[in-house]
Amino acid sequence: MTALPTPLAAEKPCTSTWHGVTMIDPFHWLRASNWQEVMRNPAVLDDEIRAYLEAENAYADSALADTAGLQTVLFEEMKARLKPDDRTVPAPDGPFEYFSSFATGGQYPRFARRPRGGGEETILIDGNAEAAGKTYWDLGDTAHSPDHRLVAFSTDDKGSELYTIRIRDTSTGENLPDLITDTRGDIVWGNDSRTLYYIRVDANHRPRSVWRHTLGSPVADDACVYEEADEGFYLALGKTLSHAFVMINAHDHQTSEFYLLDANDPKAAPRMVSARSTGHEYDVEHHGQSLIITTNSNGAEDFRIVEAPLSDPRQVNWREIVPHRAGRLIIDTNVTRDHLVRLEREDGLPRIVVRRFADGEEHNIAFEEEAYSLGMMSGYEFDTVNLRFTYSSMTTPAETYDYDMEARSRVLRKRQEVPSGHNPDDYVTRRLFAIAHDGERVPVSLLYRKDTPLDGTAPVYLYGYGAYGISMPASFATGRFSLVDRGFIFALAHVRGGKDKGYRWYKDGKMRSKVNTFTDFIAAGEMLISEGLTQRGHIIANGGSAGGMLMGAVANMAPDLFLGIIADVPFVDVLNTMLDKDLPLTPPEWPEWGNPIESPDDFAYIRAYSPYDNVTAKAYPHILATGGLTDPRVTYWEPAKWVAKLRRHNTSGNLLLLKINMGAGHGGASGRFERLKETARDFAFALKISGLAGLPHSSNQT
Repeated sequence: MTALPTPLAAEKPCTSTWHGVTMIDPFHWLRASNWQEVMRNPAVLDDEIRAYLEAENAYADSALADTAGLQTVLFEEMKARLKPDDRTVPAPDGPFEYFSSFATGGQYPRFARRPRGGGEETILIDGNAEAAGKTYWDLGDTAHSPDHRLVAFSTDDKGSELYTIRIRDTSTGENLPDLITDTRGDIVWGNDSRTLYYIRVDANHRPRSVWRHTLGSPVADDACVYEEADEGFYLALGKTLSHAFVMINAHDHQTSEFYLLDANDPKAAPRMVSARSTGHEYDVEHHGQSLIITTNSNGAEDFRIVEAPLSDPRQVNWREIVPHRAGRLIIDTNVTRDHLVRLEREDGLPRIVVRRFADGEEHNIAFEEEAYSLGMMSGYEFDTVNLRFTYSSMTTPAETYDYDMEARSRVLRKRQEVPSGHNPDDYVTRRLFAIAHDGERVPVSLLYRKDTPLDGTAPVYLYGYGAYGISMPASFATGRFSLVDRGFIFALAHVRGGKDKGYRWYKDGKMRSKVNTFTDFIAAGEMLISEGLTQRGHIIANGGSAGGMLMGAVANMAPDLFLGIIADVPFVDVLNTMLDKDLPLTPPEWPEWGNPIESPDDFAYIRAYSPYDNVTAKAYPHILATGGLTDPRVTYWEPAKWVAKLRRHNTSGNLLLLKINMGAGHGGASGRFERLKETARDFAFALKISGLAGLPHSSNQT
């Protein structure tokens, strides 16, 4: 299949003993000992490691060389579905409206504004100009000052998620001398328009301290506002919509703790809202003399909403305003002067509920499709009756609405354009249910063309994630149609580990219930076969990051179910990573997976499913694994070690490919078109192994 020799990584056994169990890792050497330095300067990567990764890249390119033309076709198709000069709906804030846009042919977004109600537009940050000459560039956060005179923005030019903050004068377009490096990227202004709050990243790449910068003063003189002592907790920054408080959120995956800073007082010390208690998650907004808190306290597994006095917000003073209802998950809340709005999900479908503060009257915003996605956007303004939300389904392009919460009327502000044409009537979206090993009903969302034969001959592209409580919305994604128009059925498995069916759905797919995620996904594949939609060995599975762990696990557990597996930045070396407390994400991840350092039971459970540790001699399906050299979330050596071990044990003649982006991190290539090229490569791999590489797509022009 390729003229190049198959890369075989050298075996250099590394031995370690945990809880009386001796582990031998033959490919531990692929983990660069100076990984922290590599994140900042990829050029210092060890020569032997670099040579192996480059050999794998060359091998993958050679194996897919016969799809070069197809990749170009797929790329052009997907590019043609993107509006060249797309833009967001402007969000008003005082005298201006702020929005992001793309220039025709531009790879990167522009942050801009115009006078409220329309008028001449001013480009404040041009991503294409900022990224010029750089292999990688990402715009992290943008924040205009309350007086609209300045805009602060954070950028990453390596993919390592180490952001540099700059501040620009909107009247001149020039940057101020203030330059803040090694930050998480979050930016919050104090109300004086001279004070800036940000988060620094420590030597192990963890966001552990909040700092205050005063414009014009040396960064070296910045004051530390808050420092997190627990290495298992990360920090995030925000601001209440009322603009009264800067919020510090200390959290791991199951516990949170908020602090408030008076946004009008640059010298203010942080004030705790409610002390952390293991398993208690809460979120905070401000309303008058009260705080509005969304919380899972008192057994409210799917959350409830309470009101607390601003003067003393301890839990003893909380008053419930929206009670807990099992199975109705409160996902997000938005607080304006007169309204409390919540986004919730029940029976797998979302809805928006608007509640008037004055009298507690509520009404819903919902839609009728069998499967759809709903999102809520908070905007900049507190004193407003307007709510902005987005709606889409797997067949319906995204629509952005402005909704008057008093008049209960909506105005369509934007409908996603598909320049090359899209007719929703050509497609079908359905929701089926797979029966899991324990009787649970696992939702599976489907998308296919109406003319696709449903007789078992169609291949299936089955996507899954299942971690951190992240739900997979049945939303519109233009790229999928390049597969669907060539005869694929696209399936989205809403497996446990997400919150698709409430918080319980998340708990049943984490820690020592993690295997449910994998068996749910397998059950979804088996259901599609039993329903006669496809056949065993005609399914291509795809997942990334924690979803890549899912890919590695099902490859070991049910290899014959799948024709191929595409594992994007896969978290497959779970046990070794959770045993390495110096890695950026390890301590905060223990509540998600378990702590194998402290717990022999956690060690045994993770060891039993960790994909890398469970590679054995068997006939694996076709596999394409990807990674990023500067990825701080799933380090490059995870997919590299996995593929190296698979090469030693795989008994099939199927493709086994590794592609490491040597100039990017977790999100892959930067730039909207470069990302499409990576998707085109993945889809070409899927079409190649399905025998459909030469099949033209069905026309969907309108």
